[in-house]
Amino acid sequence: MNKPTSNKRKAYKNSEFLDSYDARALRILSEYLEPEARFKRLGVTDTIVFFGSARLRPRARAEAELAAAREAGGDLREAEMRLRMSRYYEDARELARRLSEWSRGLDGHEGRFVVCTGGGPGAMEAANRGAAEADALNVGLSISIPVEEFQNHYLTPELAFEFHYFFMRKFWFTYLAKAVVVMPGGFGTLDELFELMTLIQTLKMKKRLPVVLFGKTFWNEVLNLDALVEYGTVNAKDLALFYHTDSVDDAFEYVSRELLAHAVNGAGPSL
Repeated sequence: MNKPTSNKRKAYKNSEFLDSYDARALRILSEYLEPEARFKRLGVTDTIVFFGSARLRPRARAEAELAAAREAGGDLREAEMRLRMSRYYEDARELARRLSEWSRGLDGHEGRFVVCTGGGPGAMEAANRGAAEADALNVGLSISIPVEEFQNHYLTPELAFEFHYFFMRKFWFTYLAKAVVVMPGGFGTLDELFELMTLIQTLKMKKRLPVVLFGKTFWNEVLNLDALVEYGTVNAKDLALFYHTDSVDDAFEYVSRELLAHAVNGAGPSL
């Protein structure tokens, strides 16, 4: 005689329940605990975060697209702008490489100041690529959204994450960050930047966090911060929270100097 089949299921193996409305708190908690465990396992205590557009191209690709547009009668203006903006891909790549080499050279500081991005293409890929070229660990905090599939081949596999909740992804950006570099970007970049600045301005984030706005012309046109001061909606001293530059050398010197002065001898977040 066949034994009756049991319908019993352990709750933590019940995928129907785990995907349900009632288990939302567990899913949110998982997006805290599982990354925490991975960071701890690999000894990552803090990061240098790079934000920026997913639409930036490597210079070689932008040059090829411009050549194709000229040959096929494509949109030259758009292709020329992509080539112009490709400098920020290359700058993010070089800056991330240099900061990674610098952090790896700090005695006794393995796992400190690891390059971290949103894990996608464009400026994110560029920064991960630069870190990988320095043979350094790097982090990608990607988000599951219904867009065309992409591959960022430069992420450290054990530090490639995919989040469901934007707010948990943002938590991991800010919690481990010791410096932030913001390359030209769109809505997502602006969202990340201003949420971060709100935390700093309101002292919800008390650690010193140097923030670099990379690309003076771009940011001066996109953000008229002086107007906020003129209209009295922002205090003039808040503009000192940003460091503006067009130079990889300048950004590297600023970030490394700030980290040496305020973070190297301090502990990373307690995980």
